[in-house]
Amino acid sequence: MNESNTNVTTGRHQDPFDPRAFGKVAVLLGGASAEREVSLVSGDRIYAALVRSGVDCKMIDPADDLMGQLAAYQPDRAFIALHGRGGEDGTVQGLLESMGIPYQGSGVLASALAMDKYRTKLLWQAVGLPTPDFRLVETPDMLEYCAELLPVFVKPSLEGSSVGVARVDREQDLLPAFEKASGHNSSVLVEQFIDGPEYTVAILNGEALPVIRIEAQNEFYDYEAKYLSDDTGYRLPSGLSKTREQEMQAIALTAFETIGCSGWGRVDFMEDQRGRFWLLEVNTIPGMTEHSLVPMAAKAVGLDFDALVLEVLKSSMPDSSPVIMDADQERESQIVAEAEADPV
Repeated sequence: MNESNTNVTTGRHQDPFDPRAFGKVAVLLGGASAEREVSLVSGDRIYAALVRSGVDCKMIDPADDLMGQLAAYQPDRAFIALHGRGGEDGTVQGLLESMGIPYQGSGVLASALAMDKYRTKLLWQAVGLPTPDFRLVETPDMLEYCAELLPVFVKPSLEGSSVGVARVDREQDLLPAFEKASGHNSSVLVEQFIDGPEYTVAILNGEALPVIRIEAQNEFYDYEAKYLSDDTGYRLPSGLSKTREQEMQAIALTAFETIGCSGWGRVDFMEDQRGRFWLLEVNTIPGMTEHSLVPMAAKAVGLDFDALVLEVLKSSMPDSSPVIMDADQERESQIVAEAEADPV
Protein backbone atom coordinates (compact mmCIF):
# COMPACT_ATOMS: atom_id res chain seq x y z
CA MET A 1 0.00 0.00 0.00
CA ASN A 2 1.35 3.40 -1.00
CA GLU A 3 1.77 5.63 2.08
CA SER A 4 0.78 8.68 0.04
CA ASN A 5 -2.70 7.22 -0.43
CA THR A 6 -3.67 8.09 3.13
CA ASN A 7 -0.94 10.25 4.60
CA VAL A 8 0.73 13.53 3.84
CA THR A 9 4.40 13.32 4.84
CA THR A 10 6.71 16.33 4.93
CA GLY A 11 9.54 14.87 6.96
CA ARG A 12 8.42 16.98 9.96
CA HIS A 13 4.99 15.55 10.63
CA GLN A 14 2.54 12.95 9.38
CA ASP A 15 -1.23 13.47 9.34
CA PRO A 16 -3.90 10.90 8.44
CA PHE A 17 -5.74 12.40 5.50
CA ASP A 18 -8.94 11.22 3.87
CA PRO A 19 -8.94 12.00 0.13
CA ARG A 20 -12.71 11.44 0.07
CA ALA A 21 -13.06 14.81 1.81
CA PHE A 22 -12.23 16.51 -1.50
CA GLY A 23 -15.39 15.16 -3.13
CA LYS A 24 -15.52 15.36 -6.92
CA VAL A 25 -12.52 17.17 -8.39
CA ALA A 26 -12.34 18.71 -11.86
CA VAL A 27 -8.75 18.78 -13.13
CA LEU A 28 -8.57 21.67 -15.59
CA LEU A 29 -5.85 21.18 -18.20
CA GLY A 30 -4.96 22.23 -21.73
CA GLY A 31 -6.74 25.47 -22.54
CA ALA A 32 -5.87 27.76 -25.43
CA SER A 33 -2.71 29.56 -24.25
CA ALA A 34 0.78 29.30 -25.69
CA GLU A 35 1.54 26.89 -22.84
CA ARG A 36 -1.19 24.38 -23.73
CA GLU A 37 1.15 21.45 -24.32
CA VAL A 38 2.87 21.88 -20.95
CA SER A 39 -0.52 22.18 -19.26
CA LEU A 40 -1.68 18.90 -20.79
CA VAL A 41 1.35 17.12 -19.33
CA SER A 42 0.98 18.78 -15.91
CA GLY A 43 -2.73 18.04 -15.77
CA ASP A 44 -2.35 14.42 -16.84
CA ARG A 45 0.22 13.79 -14.09
CA ILE A 46 -1.94 15.55 -11.49
CA TYR A 47 -5.00 13.53 -12.54
CA ALA A 48 -3.06 10.26 -12.31
CA ALA A 49 -1.80 11.19 -8.83
CA LEU A 50 -5.32 11.97 -7.63
CA VAL A 51 -6.63 8.67 -9.01
CA ARG A 52 -3.85 6.77 -7.23
CA SER A 53 -4.82 8.54 -4.02
CA GLY A 54 -8.45 7.50 -4.32
CA VAL A 55 -9.86 10.89 -5.33
CA ASP A 56 -12.98 11.00 -7.51
CA CYS A 57 -11.85 13.22 -10.38
CA LYS A 58 -12.29 14.05 -14.06
CA MET A 59 -10.12 15.85 -16.62
CA ILE A 60 -11.73 18.88 -18.27
CA ASP A 61 -10.19 20.92 -21.10
CA PRO A 62 -11.42 24.56 -21.01
CA ALA A 63 -10.77 24.86 -24.75
CA ASP A 64 -14.27 23.42 -25.28
CA ASP A 65 -17.20 25.00 -23.36
CA LEU A 66 -15.76 25.09 -19.84
CA MET A 67 -18.96 26.34 -18.23
CA GLY A 68 -21.01 23.59 -19.85
CA GLN A 69 -18.58 20.87 -18.81
CA LEU A 70 -18.45 22.14 -15.22
CA ALA A 71 -22.25 22.43 -15.04
CA ALA A 72 -22.61 18.85 -16.27
CA TYR A 73 -19.98 17.40 -13.91
CA GLN A 74 -20.84 19.59 -10.89
CA PRO A 75 -17.50 19.19 -9.08
CA ASP A 76 -17.00 19.96 -5.41
CA ARG A 77 -13.71 21.70 -6.27
CA ALA A 78 -11.23 22.21 -9.09
CA PHE A 79 -7.52 21.64 -9.50
CA ILE A 80 -6.36 24.25 -12.01
CA ALA A 81 -3.44 22.87 -14.04
CA LEU A 82 -3.62 25.61 -16.68
CA HIS A 83 -0.53 27.65 -17.52
CA GLY A 84 -0.46 31.08 -19.11
CA ARG A 85 -3.27 33.38 -20.16
CA GLY A 86 -6.83 32.15 -19.84
CA GLY A 87 -5.94 29.91 -16.91
CA GLU A 88 -3.26 31.47 -14.74
CA ASP A 89 -4.36 35.09 -15.07
CA GLY A 90 -7.50 35.19 -12.94
CA THR A 91 -10.08 34.56 -15.67
CA VAL A 92 -10.75 30.91 -14.84
CA GLN A 93 -10.48 31.71 -11.14
CA GLY A 94 -13.23 34.32 -11.58
CA LEU A 95 -15.44 31.87 -13.45
CA LEU A 96 -15.03 29.22 -10.76
CA GLU A 97 -15.88 31.74 -8.04
CA SER A 98 -19.00 32.84 -9.92
CA MET A 99 -20.07 29.17 -10.09
CA GLY A 100 -19.29 28.57 -6.42
CA ILE A 101 -16.52 26.05 -7.13
CA PRO A 102 -13.48 26.19 -4.78
CA TYR A 103 -10.03 25.85 -6.33
CA GLN A 104 -6.43 25.60 -5.20
CA GLY A 105 -3.94 28.42 -5.07
CA SER A 106 -4.15 32.16 -5.61
CA GLY A 107 -7.38 34.08 -6.13
CA VAL A 108 -8.52 36.33 -8.95
CA LEU A 109 -6.58 39.50 -8.12
CA ALA A 110 -3.31 37.81 -7.17
CA SER A 111 -3.43 35.58 -10.25
CA ALA A 112 -4.01 38.56 -12.54
CA LEU A 113 -1.20 40.59 -10.94
CA ALA A 114 1.32 37.74 -10.99
CA MET A 115 0.62 37.12 -14.67
CA ASP A 116 1.36 40.78 -15.40
CA LYS A 117 5.15 41.03 -15.02
CA TYR A 118 5.13 44.84 -15.30
CA ARG A 119 2.62 45.45 -12.51
CA THR A 120 4.20 42.76 -10.34
CA LYS A 121 7.52 44.61 -10.55
CA LEU A 122 5.84 47.94 -9.78
CA LEU A 123 4.43 46.45 -6.58
CA TRP A 124 7.78 44.99 -5.59
CA GLN A 125 9.48 48.32 -6.20
CA ALA A 126 6.86 50.08 -4.08
CA VAL A 127 7.65 47.94 -1.02
CA GLY A 128 11.42 48.04 -1.55
CA LEU A 129 11.97 44.53 -2.91
CA PRO A 130 14.89 44.07 -5.34
CA THR A 131 13.95 43.56 -8.98
CA PRO A 132 15.99 44.41 -12.12
CA ASP A 133 15.37 47.79 -13.76
CA PHE A 134 12.77 47.67 -16.53
CA ARG A 135 10.67 49.53 -19.09
CA LEU A 136 7.21 48.82 -20.45
CA VAL A 137 7.24 49.16 -24.25
CA GLU A 138 4.00 49.38 -26.23
CA THR A 139 5.26 50.91 -29.49
CA PRO A 140 8.62 50.66 -31.32
CA ASP A 141 9.46 54.34 -30.78
CA MET A 142 9.63 53.67 -27.02
CA LEU A 143 12.66 51.43 -27.52
CA GLU A 144 14.99 54.45 -27.52
CA TYR A 145 14.48 54.63 -23.74
CA CYS A 146 15.69 51.04 -23.33
CA ALA A 147 19.20 51.33 -24.76
CA GLU A 148 20.59 52.53 -21.43
CA LEU A 149 19.58 49.21 -19.85
CA LEU A 150 21.54 46.97 -22.25
CA PRO A 151 22.08 44.06 -22.07
CA VAL A 152 18.42 43.16 -21.50
CA PHE A 153 15.77 40.50 -21.76
CA VAL A 154 12.81 41.39 -23.96
CA LYS A 155 9.67 39.47 -23.09
CA PRO A 156 5.87 39.59 -23.39
CA SER A 157 4.53 41.14 -20.19
CA LEU A 158 1.60 38.71 -20.09
CA GLU A 159 3.14 35.33 -20.88
CA GLY A 160 4.98 32.68 -18.89
CA SER A 161 7.39 29.76 -19.43
CA SER A 162 9.82 32.09 -21.25
CA VAL A 163 7.45 32.23 -24.24
CA GLY A 164 8.62 34.93 -26.68
CA VAL A 165 11.69 35.87 -24.61
CA ALA A 166 14.95 37.04 -26.21
CA ARG A 167 18.23 38.29 -24.80
CA VAL A 168 19.50 41.47 -26.47
CA ASP A 169 23.04 42.84 -26.19
CA ARG A 170 23.04 45.41 -29.01
CA GLU A 171 20.71 48.36 -29.59
CA GLN A 172 20.04 47.35 -33.21
CA ASP A 173 18.60 44.03 -32.02
CA LEU A 174 15.94 45.61 -29.79
CA LEU A 175 13.37 46.06 -32.58
CA PRO A 176 13.39 42.39 -33.80
CA ALA A 177 13.10 41.22 -30.19
CA PHE A 178 10.24 43.65 -29.58
CA GLU A 179 8.42 42.40 -32.68
CA LYS A 180 8.85 38.81 -31.56
CA ALA A 181 7.54 39.51 -28.04
CA SER A 182 4.65 41.74 -29.15
CA GLY A 183 3.53 38.96 -31.50
CA HIS A 184 2.01 37.29 -28.46
CA ASN A 185 -0.68 40.00 -28.23
CA SER A 186 0.94 41.56 -25.22
CA SER A 187 2.71 44.72 -24.19
CA VAL A 188 6.46 44.14 -23.94
CA LEU A 189 8.70 44.25 -20.89
CA VAL A 190 12.35 45.16 -21.36
CA GLU A 191 14.27 44.06 -18.27
CA GLN A 192 17.91 44.63 -17.40
CA PHE A 193 20.03 41.48 -17.65
CA ILE A 194 21.56 40.24 -14.38
CA ASP A 195 24.81 38.35 -14.94
CA GLY A 196 24.93 35.42 -12.53
CA PRO A 197 23.26 32.17 -11.45
CA GLU A 198 19.49 31.64 -11.49
CA TYR A 199 17.52 30.20 -8.58
CA THR A 200 13.94 29.34 -7.76
CA VAL A 201 12.01 29.01 -4.51
CA ALA A 202 8.82 26.95 -4.34
CA ILE A 203 6.11 28.07 -1.90
CA LEU A 204 3.71 25.55 -0.39
CA ASN A 205 0.95 26.55 2.04
CA GLY A 206 2.91 29.35 3.66
CA GLU A 207 6.34 27.70 3.69
CA ALA A 208 9.34 28.26 1.44
CA LEU A 209 10.80 24.96 0.21
CA PRO A 210 14.54 24.42 -0.37
CA VAL A 211 16.17 26.68 -2.97
CA ILE A 212 17.09 25.14 -6.33
CA ARG A 213 19.92 26.51 -8.47
CA ILE A 214 19.25 26.22 -12.21
CA GLU A 215 22.12 25.55 -14.60
CA ALA A 216 20.80 25.83 -18.15
CA GLN A 217 23.03 24.82 -21.03
CA ASN A 218 21.22 27.23 -23.37
CA GLU A 219 21.83 30.99 -23.38
CA PHE A 220 19.22 31.28 -20.63
CA TYR A 221 16.53 29.17 -18.94
CA ASP A 222 14.16 29.20 -21.92
CA TYR A 223 11.16 27.03 -22.85
CA GLU A 224 13.35 24.24 -24.23
CA ALA A 225 15.55 24.20 -21.12
CA LYS A 226 12.49 24.12 -18.85
CA TYR A 227 10.45 21.39 -20.49
CA LEU A 228 12.35 19.56 -23.24
CA SER A 229 16.05 19.40 -22.49
CA ASP A 230 17.64 16.65 -20.43
CA ASP A 231 20.84 18.71 -20.21
CA THR A 232 19.56 21.37 -17.82
CA GLY A 233 21.23 20.99 -14.43
CA TYR A 234 19.54 21.49 -11.07
CA ARG A 235 21.49 21.86 -7.83
CA LEU A 236 19.61 20.80 -4.73
CA PRO A 237 21.02 21.69 -2.21
CA SER A 238 21.58 24.97 -4.01
CA GLY A 239 25.15 25.57 -2.88
CA LEU A 240 24.17 28.70 -0.95
CA SER A 241 25.09 28.94 2.71
CA LYS A 242 22.29 28.31 5.21
CA THR A 243 22.08 32.02 6.01
CA ARG A 244 21.97 33.03 2.33
CA GLU A 245 19.35 30.40 1.53
CA GLN A 246 17.18 31.63 4.38
CA GLU A 247 17.58 35.18 3.08
CA MET A 248 16.35 34.16 -0.37
CA GLN A 249 13.45 32.20 1.11
CA ALA A 250 12.40 35.21 3.19
CA ILE A 251 12.46 37.48 0.12
CA ALA A 252 10.45 34.88 -1.82
CA LEU A 253 7.73 34.70 0.83
CA THR A 254 7.51 38.49 1.05
CA ALA A 255 7.34 38.83 -2.74
CA PHE A 256 4.66 36.12 -2.91
CA GLU A 257 2.55 37.69 -0.18
CA THR A 258 2.97 41.25 -1.49
CA ILE A 259 1.06 40.28 -4.63
CA GLY A 260 -1.57 38.52 -2.50
CA CYS A 261 -0.68 35.01 -3.62
CA SER A 262 -1.66 31.99 -1.55
CA GLY A 263 -1.50 28.20 -1.49
CA TRP A 264 1.37 27.33 -3.77
CA GLY A 265 3.63 28.90 -6.35
CA ARG A 266 7.22 29.52 -7.38
CA VAL A 267 9.39 32.63 -7.16
CA ASP A 268 12.33 33.05 -9.57
CA PHE A 269 15.59 34.89 -8.81
CA MET A 270 18.92 35.94 -10.24
CA GLU A 271 22.08 36.53 -8.19
CA ASP A 272 24.49 39.18 -9.47
CA GLN A 273 28.29 39.19 -9.28
CA ARG A 274 28.17 41.04 -5.95
CA GLY A 275 25.96 38.38 -4.39
CA ARG A 276 22.74 40.41 -4.44
CA PHE A 277 19.43 38.62 -5.12
CA TRP A 278 17.02 40.00 -7.74
CA LEU A 279 13.38 39.00 -8.15
CA LEU A 280 12.23 38.06 -11.65
CA GLU A 281 8.66 36.78 -11.43
CA VAL A 282 6.09 34.67 -9.59
CA ASN A 283 4.40 31.61 -11.06
CA THR A 284 1.02 30.95 -9.41
CA ILE A 285 0.42 27.62 -11.20
CA PRO A 286 3.87 26.09 -11.65
CA GLY A 287 4.53 23.20 -14.00
CA MET A 288 4.09 19.67 -12.69
CA THR A 289 5.95 17.81 -15.45
CA GLU A 290 8.87 15.44 -14.97
CA HIS A 291 11.21 18.41 -15.53
CA SER A 292 9.37 20.76 -13.16
CA LEU A 293 10.91 22.40 -10.12
CA VAL A 294 8.18 22.34 -7.45
CA PRO A 295 8.09 18.50 -7.32
CA MET A 296 11.90 18.50 -6.97
CA ALA A 297 11.78 20.89 -4.01
CA ALA A 298 8.89 19.01 -2.40
CA LYS A 299 10.75 15.72 -2.68
CA ALA A 300 13.65 17.27 -0.76
CA VAL A 301 11.37 17.71 2.28
CA GLY A 302 9.83 14.25 2.04
CA LEU A 303 6.79 14.89 -0.17
CA ASP A 304 6.51 12.50 -3.11
CA PHE A 305 4.51 13.63 -6.14
CA ASP A 306 1.19 12.13 -5.04
CA ALA A 307 1.47 13.65 -1.56
CA LEU A 308 2.43 17.01 -3.08
CA VAL A 309 -0.69 17.02 -5.25
CA LEU A 310 -2.88 16.33 -2.21
CA GLU A 311 -1.12 19.03 -0.21
CA VAL A 312 -1.64 21.59 -3.00
CA LEU A 313 -5.32 20.67 -3.38
CA LYS A 314 -5.84 21.14 0.36
CA SER A 315 -5.53 24.90 -0.20
CA SER A 316 -8.98 24.71 -1.86
CA MET A 317 -10.50 23.75 1.51
CA PRO A 318 -11.78 26.42 3.94
CA ASP A 319 -8.97 26.21 6.50
CA SER A 320 -6.43 24.18 4.47
CA SER A 321 -6.01 21.96 7.51
CA PRO A 322 -5.49 18.19 7.43
CA VAL A 323 -8.64 16.09 7.43
CA ILE A 324 -8.29 13.58 10.25
CA MET A 325 -10.03 10.24 9.92
CA ASP A 326 -11.48 8.40 12.87
CA ALA A 327 -10.40 4.78 13.44
CA ASP A 328 -13.31 3.26 11.52
CA GLN A 329 -12.82 5.57 8.52
CA GLU A 330 -9.07 4.91 8.46
CA ARG A 331 -9.57 1.15 8.52
CA GLU A 332 -12.24 1.37 5.79
CA SER A 333 -9.93 3.51 3.63
CA GLN A 334 -7.10 1.02 4.12
CA ILE A 335 -9.32 -1.93 3.14
CA VAL A 336 -10.50 -0.13 -0.03
CA ALA A 337 -6.94 0.85 -1.01
CA GLU A 338 -5.62 -2.69 -0.45
CA ALA A 339 -8.48 -4.17 -2.46
CA GLU A 340 -7.79 -1.80 -5.36
CA ALA A 341 -4.07 -2.60 -5.23
CA ASP A 342 -4.65 -6.36 -5.14
CA PRO A 343 -7.95 -7.14 -6.91
CA VAL A 344 -9.36 -10.68 -6.72
